[in-house]
Amino acid sequence: MSSKKHNKPAAAPATAAAGSSGASPVATIPEIRPGQSVELLKELHILTRDGKLNQDSRRKLKQVYHLYQFIEPLLQEIRNTHPDVSVVDHGAGKSYLGFILYDLFFKALEGNSRIYGIETREELVQKSTALAKRLGFPGMSFLNLSVADSIGSTALPEQIDVVTALHACDTATDDAIHFALKKHAQFIVLVPCCQAEVASVLNRNKGASLGRTSLTELWRHPLHTREFGSQVTNVLRCLQLEAHGYQVSVTELVGWEHSMKNELIIARYKDLPRKRPTERLQDVLQSLGLEEMGERFFSTL
Repeated sequence: MSSKKHNKPAAAPATAAAGSSGASPVATIPEIRPGQSVELLKELHILTRDGKLNQDSRRKLKQVYHLYQFIEPLLQEIRNTHPDVSVVDHGAGKSYLGFILYDLFFKALEGNSRIYGIETREELVQKSTALAKRLGFPGMSFLNLSVADSIGSTALPEQIDVVTALHACDTATDDAIHFALKKHAQFIVLVPCCQAEVASVLNRNKGASLGRTSLTELWRHPLHTREFGSQVTNVLRCLQLEAHGYQVSVTELVGWEHSMKNELIIARYKDLPRKRPTERLQDVLQSLGLEEMGERFFSTL
Protein backbone atom coordinates (compact mmCIF):
# COMPACT_ATOMS: atom_id res chain seq x y z
CA MET A 1 0.00 0.00 0.00
CA SER A 2 1.43 3.38 -0.94
CA SER A 3 0.40 6.51 0.88
CA LYS A 4 0.78 8.46 -2.36
CA LYS A 5 -2.31 6.75 -3.74
CA HIS A 6 -4.48 8.20 -1.01
CA ASN A 7 -5.85 11.60 -1.74
CA LYS A 8 -6.32 14.29 0.84
CA PRO A 9 -9.75 13.94 2.54
CA ALA A 10 -12.37 15.81 0.58
CA ALA A 11 -13.16 19.19 1.99
CA ALA A 12 -16.57 19.31 3.61
CA PRO A 13 -18.80 22.24 2.80
CA ALA A 14 -20.10 22.51 6.35
CA THR A 15 -19.33 21.54 9.92
CA ALA A 16 -21.07 18.91 11.99
CA ALA A 17 -24.81 18.98 11.82
CA ALA A 18 -26.40 20.42 14.94
CA GLY A 19 -28.15 17.50 16.59
CA SER A 20 -25.45 14.91 15.86
CA SER A 21 -23.78 13.63 19.01
CA GLY A 22 -21.68 16.36 20.56
CA ALA A 23 -22.30 18.75 17.67
CA SER A 24 -22.82 22.46 18.14
CA PRO A 25 -23.37 25.30 15.67
CA VAL A 26 -20.11 26.99 14.64
CA ALA A 27 -18.95 28.89 11.60
CA THR A 28 -18.30 26.81 8.50
CA ILE A 29 -14.88 25.11 8.50
CA PRO A 30 -14.26 23.37 5.15
CA GLU A 31 -11.72 20.90 6.57
CA ILE A 32 -14.16 19.26 8.98
CA ARG A 33 -16.19 16.33 7.71
CA PRO A 34 -20.00 16.48 7.78
CA GLY A 35 -21.44 15.00 10.97
CA GLN A 36 -18.18 15.36 12.90
CA SER A 37 -18.70 16.15 16.58
CA VAL A 38 -17.53 19.70 17.19
CA GLU A 39 -17.48 19.16 20.95
CA LEU A 40 -15.17 16.17 20.48
CA LEU A 41 -12.78 18.15 18.28
CA LYS A 42 -12.64 20.83 20.97
CA GLU A 43 -11.96 18.25 23.69
CA LEU A 44 -9.14 16.80 21.57
CA HIS A 45 -7.77 20.36 21.07
CA ILE A 46 -8.18 20.04 17.31
CA LEU A 47 -10.60 22.96 17.44
CA THR A 48 -10.06 25.92 19.73
CA ARG A 49 -12.68 26.64 22.40
CA ASP A 50 -14.36 29.15 20.08
CA GLY A 51 -14.58 26.52 17.35
CA LYS A 52 -11.72 27.66 15.14
CA LEU A 53 -8.71 25.97 13.53
CA ASN A 54 -5.21 27.35 13.95
CA GLN A 55 -2.18 26.21 11.96
CA ASP A 56 -1.15 23.57 14.49
CA SER A 57 -4.65 22.12 14.90
CA ARG A 58 -5.18 22.12 11.12
CA ARG A 59 -2.04 19.96 10.79
CA LYS A 60 -3.29 17.67 13.56
CA LEU A 61 -6.67 17.29 11.83
CA LYS A 62 -4.91 16.42 8.57
CA GLN A 63 -2.94 13.71 10.37
CA VAL A 64 -6.03 12.22 11.98
CA TYR A 65 -7.98 12.11 8.72
CA HIS A 66 -5.02 10.64 6.84
CA LEU A 67 -4.76 7.78 9.34
CA TYR A 68 -8.52 7.29 9.21
CA GLN A 69 -8.25 6.82 5.44
CA PHE A 70 -6.20 3.68 6.08
CA ILE A 71 -8.41 2.24 8.82
CA GLU A 72 -11.93 3.00 7.55
CA PRO A 73 -11.76 0.50 4.64
CA LEU A 74 -10.65 -2.22 7.06
CA LEU A 75 -13.64 -1.55 9.32
CA GLN A 76 -15.98 -1.58 6.33
CA GLU A 77 -14.51 -4.87 5.13
CA ILE A 78 -15.26 -6.43 8.51
CA ARG A 79 -18.78 -5.02 8.39
CA ASN A 80 -19.27 -6.82 5.10
CA THR A 81 -18.73 -10.15 6.87
CA HIS A 82 -20.43 -9.54 10.23
CA PRO A 83 -22.36 -6.59 11.72
CA ASP A 84 -20.49 -5.99 14.97
CA VAL A 85 -16.95 -4.65 14.82
CA SER A 86 -14.46 -4.78 17.70
CA VAL A 87 -11.33 -2.62 17.95
CA VAL A 88 -8.68 -2.57 20.66
CA ASP A 89 -6.41 0.49 20.73
CA HIS A 90 -3.22 -0.14 22.74
CA GLY A 91 -1.34 2.68 24.42
CA ALA A 92 -4.43 4.80 23.83
CA GLY A 93 -3.24 7.88 25.72
CA LYS A 94 -6.03 10.46 25.40
CA SER A 95 -7.72 8.10 22.91
CA TYR A 96 -7.53 10.46 19.93
CA LEU A 97 -7.75 7.54 17.53
CA GLY A 98 -10.54 5.72 19.35
CA PHE A 99 -12.74 8.81 19.61
CA ILE A 100 -12.23 9.78 15.97
CA LEU A 101 -13.00 6.23 14.81
CA TYR A 102 -16.13 6.16 16.93
CA ASP A 103 -17.27 9.60 15.79
CA LEU A 104 -16.73 8.98 12.09
CA PHE A 105 -17.68 5.31 11.84
CA PHE A 106 -19.05 3.59 14.94
CA LYS A 107 -21.68 6.05 16.15
CA ALA A 108 -23.81 5.38 13.05
CA LEU A 109 -23.80 1.61 13.62
CA GLU A 110 -26.50 -0.43 15.28
CA GLY A 111 -25.75 -3.49 17.41
CA ASN A 112 -22.84 -4.19 19.71
CA SER A 113 -19.77 -2.79 17.96
CA ARG A 114 -17.19 -1.59 20.46
CA ILE A 115 -13.85 0.18 20.81
CA TYR A 116 -11.60 -0.63 23.77
CA GLY A 117 -8.86 1.80 24.79
CA ILE A 118 -5.96 0.25 26.74
CA GLU A 119 -3.92 2.73 28.78
CA THR A 120 -1.65 2.48 31.86
CA ARG A 121 -2.31 6.02 33.12
CA GLU A 122 -5.43 5.84 35.26
CA GLU A 123 -6.19 9.57 35.03
CA LEU A 124 -6.39 9.34 31.23
CA VAL A 125 -8.66 6.30 31.47
CA GLN A 126 -10.99 8.22 33.78
CA LYS A 127 -11.01 11.30 31.55
CA SER A 128 -11.72 9.25 28.43
CA THR A 129 -14.52 7.36 30.19
CA ALA A 130 -16.10 10.63 31.28
CA LEU A 131 -15.78 12.15 27.80
CA ALA A 132 -17.36 9.13 26.11
CA LYS A 133 -20.29 9.36 28.52
CA ARG A 134 -20.69 13.09 27.94
CA LEU A 135 -20.63 12.68 24.15
CA GLY A 136 -23.08 9.78 24.21
CA PHE A 137 -20.63 7.18 22.86
CA PRO A 138 -21.86 4.02 24.64
CA GLY A 139 -19.74 1.66 22.57
CA MET A 140 -16.45 2.86 24.04
CA SER A 141 -14.68 1.21 26.99
CA PHE A 142 -11.38 2.15 28.62
CA LEU A 143 -9.23 -0.21 30.66
CA ASN A 144 -6.38 0.69 33.00
CA LEU A 145 -3.99 -2.04 31.84
CA SER A 146 -0.56 -2.46 30.32
CA VAL A 147 -0.48 -3.99 26.85
CA ALA A 148 1.18 -7.10 28.31
CA ASP A 149 -1.48 -7.49 31.01
CA SER A 150 -4.28 -7.07 28.48
CA ILE A 151 -3.25 -10.30 26.74
CA GLY A 152 -4.71 -12.39 29.55
CA SER A 153 -7.41 -9.98 30.74
CA THR A 154 -10.94 -11.38 31.02
CA ALA A 155 -12.31 -7.86 30.48
CA LEU A 156 -11.69 -8.26 26.75
CA PRO A 157 -13.36 -10.64 24.28
CA GLU A 158 -11.60 -13.80 23.12
CA GLN A 159 -11.55 -12.51 19.55
CA ILE A 160 -10.92 -8.96 18.28
CA ASP A 161 -11.34 -7.73 14.71
CA VAL A 162 -8.83 -4.86 14.63
CA VAL A 163 -5.87 -4.15 16.89
CA THR A 164 -4.10 -0.80 16.77
CA ALA A 165 -0.99 0.49 18.53
CA LEU A 166 0.14 4.00 17.66
CA HIS A 167 3.43 5.07 19.23
CA ALA A 168 3.22 2.35 21.88
CA CYS A 169 6.72 2.72 23.29
CA ASP A 170 9.47 0.15 22.81
CA THR A 171 8.30 -3.41 23.56
CA ALA A 172 4.64 -2.38 23.98
CA THR A 173 4.32 -2.62 20.19
CA ASP A 174 5.53 -6.22 20.34
CA ASP A 175 3.10 -6.94 23.18
CA ALA A 176 0.34 -5.51 20.97
CA ILE A 177 1.37 -7.93 18.21
CA HIS A 178 1.29 -10.79 20.72
CA PHE A 179 -2.17 -9.65 21.83
CA ALA A 180 -3.41 -9.49 18.23
CA LEU A 181 -2.11 -12.98 17.47
CA LYS A 182 -3.76 -14.40 20.59
CA LYS A 183 -7.04 -12.66 19.71
CA HIS A 184 -6.95 -13.84 16.06
CA ALA A 185 -7.21 -10.26 14.81
CA GLN A 186 -8.19 -9.84 11.18
CA PHE A 187 -6.25 -6.56 10.93
CA ILE A 188 -3.32 -5.07 12.84
CA VAL A 189 -2.37 -1.40 12.48
CA LEU A 190 0.94 -0.27 14.00
CA VAL A 191 2.95 2.93 14.16
CA PRO A 192 6.04 1.76 16.10
CA CYS A 193 7.94 4.02 18.47
CA CYS A 194 11.05 4.19 20.68
CA GLN A 195 12.60 0.86 19.72
CA ALA A 196 15.62 0.35 21.96
CA GLU A 197 15.69 -3.32 22.87
CA VAL A 198 17.17 -4.69 19.64
CA ALA A 199 19.73 -1.86 19.52
CA SER A 200 20.77 -2.76 23.07
CA VAL A 201 21.37 -6.40 22.11
CA LEU A 202 23.23 -5.38 18.94
CA ASN A 203 25.47 -3.15 21.02
CA ARG A 204 26.11 -5.80 23.66
CA ASN A 205 27.10 -8.41 21.07
CA LYS A 206 29.00 -6.01 18.81
CA GLY A 207 32.45 -7.29 19.77
CA ALA A 208 31.69 -10.87 18.79
CA SER A 209 29.94 -9.80 15.60
CA LEU A 210 32.85 -7.64 14.40
CA GLY A 211 35.05 -10.70 14.06
CA ARG A 212 32.36 -12.71 12.32
CA THR A 213 31.06 -10.46 9.55
CA SER A 214 31.86 -7.11 7.96
CA LEU A 215 28.13 -6.31 8.01
CA THR A 216 28.66 -5.30 11.65
CA GLU A 217 29.93 -2.01 10.22
CA LEU A 218 26.25 -1.19 9.69
CA TRP A 219 25.87 -0.74 13.45
CA ARG A 220 29.44 -0.24 14.74
CA HIS A 221 28.96 3.41 15.64
CA PRO A 222 26.45 4.24 18.44
CA LEU A 223 24.24 6.47 16.26
CA HIS A 224 24.08 3.76 13.59
CA THR A 225 23.36 1.15 16.27
CA ARG A 226 20.27 3.07 17.31
CA GLU A 227 19.03 3.71 13.77
CA PHE A 228 19.84 0.24 12.48
CA GLY A 229 18.27 -1.32 15.58
CA SER A 230 15.04 0.56 14.93
CA GLN A 231 14.97 -0.55 11.31
CA VAL A 232 15.73 -4.17 12.16
CA THR A 233 13.03 -4.19 14.84
CA ASN A 234 10.33 -3.34 12.31
CA VAL A 235 11.72 -5.81 9.78
CA LEU A 236 11.51 -8.55 12.42
CA ARG A 237 7.95 -7.51 13.28
CA CYS A 238 6.90 -7.77 9.63
CA LEU A 239 8.52 -11.19 9.28
CA GLN A 240 6.87 -12.34 12.50
CA LEU A 241 3.44 -11.32 11.23
CA GLU A 242 4.07 -13.03 7.90
CA ALA A 243 5.18 -16.14 9.79
CA HIS A 244 1.69 -16.18 11.34
CA GLY A 245 -0.10 -16.02 7.99
CA TYR A 246 -0.55 -12.25 7.61
CA GLN A 247 -0.09 -10.15 4.50
CA VAL A 248 1.95 -7.10 5.50
CA SER A 249 2.27 -3.66 3.95
CA VAL A 250 4.54 -0.86 5.12
CA THR A 251 4.01 2.77 4.22
CA GLU A 252 4.57 6.29 5.46
CA LEU A 253 2.10 8.54 7.22
CA VAL A 254 1.94 11.68 5.11
CA GLY A 255 1.55 14.83 7.18
CA TRP A 256 3.54 13.52 10.15
CA GLU A 257 6.66 15.36 9.03
CA HIS A 258 7.35 16.70 12.51
CA SER A 259 7.84 13.16 13.82
CA MET A 260 10.49 10.64 12.80
CA LYS A 261 8.14 7.85 13.90
CA ASN A 262 5.89 7.87 10.86
CA GLU A 263 6.16 4.27 9.66
CA LEU A 264 2.78 2.59 9.30
CA ILE A 265 2.55 -1.22 9.32
CA ILE A 266 -0.76 -2.79 8.32
CA ALA A 267 -1.21 -6.56 8.57
CA ARG A 268 -4.18 -8.43 7.11
CA TYR A 269 -4.77 -12.08 8.05
CA LYS A 270 -4.83 -14.18 4.87
CA ASP A 271 -3.67 -17.57 6.22
CA LEU A 272 -0.64 -17.35 3.92
CA PRO A 273 2.15 -19.97 3.84
CA ARG A 274 4.34 -19.63 6.91
CA LYS A 275 7.46 -21.67 6.10
CA ARG A 276 9.51 -19.12 4.14
CA PRO A 277 8.93 -16.07 6.42
CA THR A 278 9.62 -18.28 9.46
CA GLU A 279 12.96 -19.34 7.96
CA ARG A 280 13.79 -15.74 7.05
CA LEU A 281 12.93 -14.57 10.56
CA GLN A 282 15.26 -17.12 12.13
CA ASP A 283 17.99 -16.37 9.59
CA VAL A 284 17.91 -12.62 10.32
CA LEU A 285 18.08 -13.25 14.08
CA GLN A 286 21.08 -15.55 13.65
CA SER A 287 22.88 -13.39 11.09
CA LEU A 288 22.74 -10.33 13.36
CA GLY A 289 23.56 -12.16 16.58
CA LEU A 290 20.03 -11.65 17.93
CA GLU A 291 19.23 -15.26 18.77
CA GLU A 292 18.27 -14.26 22.31
CA MET A 293 15.42 -12.20 20.82
CA GLY A 294 13.72 -15.33 19.50
CA GLU A 295 11.28 -15.40 22.39
CA ARG A 296 10.02 -11.92 21.53
CA PHE A 297 9.91 -12.40 17.78
CA PHE A 298 8.31 -15.84 17.90
CA SER A 299 6.96 -17.63 14.86
CA THR A 300 4.55 -19.98 16.66
CA LEU A 301 2.16 -19.29 19.55
